[in-house]
Amino acid sequence: MTIVLVDYDSGNLHSAQKAFERMAAEVGGGEVIVTSDADVVARADRLVLPGDGAFPHCRAELFGRTALAEAIIEAVEQRAVPFFGICVGMQMLATTGHEYEPTAGFGWVPGDIRPIDAPGLKVPHMGWNDLVIDRPHPVLDGITSGDHAYFVHSFAMQVTDPAHLLAHVDYGGQVAALVGRDNIVGAQFHPEKSQEAGLRMIANFLRWRP
Repeated sequence: MTIVLVDYDSGNLHSAQKAFERMAAEVGGGEVIVTSDADVVARADRLVLPGDGAFPHCRAELFGRTALAEAIIEAVEQRAVPFFGICVGMQMLATTGHEYEPTAGFGWVPGDIRPIDAPGLKVPHMGWNDLVIDRPHPVLDGITSGDHAYFVHSFAMQVTDPAHLLAHVDYGGQVAALVGRDNIVGAQFHPEKSQEAGLRMIANFLRWRP
């Protein structure tokens, strides 16, 4: 099995690569490749889309590489390749981002990316927070409400369909932490920095058969 972490100049992939390599070795998950090569993406058995920074910038960097974006879309929509979006990679699953200007996402998990509304609390939402599991999912096997995850973000997803919200955290109100449907999941937090719970989630993703 080939696990591809998509590199589109969206941030440092080193920690994510190490975490996926570690868990792939533990579960017999196959080879982890970091690449911007559309041909490699087109052959992937698992896709991971990280992202740090502003939504419009990440979207422009990815879709500016037309062949790469097309390979991701074909893999997810036509071949049903399991897909894991992380941080802004998760936000790009939405219909529209509203950071600086309305910007289209993939539209795979209908909803909008809006500023966190947390009166009296610091934004960005940065640090550890307790997950609240909203509905079971194979990627959440062995993870329970109260497990910790590490967040760094100022915008959050507001899902159109509550069935797509897998987990949230409380930060001045409900903030989406994990979303998903079909062969797609997305984490607003950084599983590669979330210690035991995050590593378990990565292992679950590598074993997942949607």
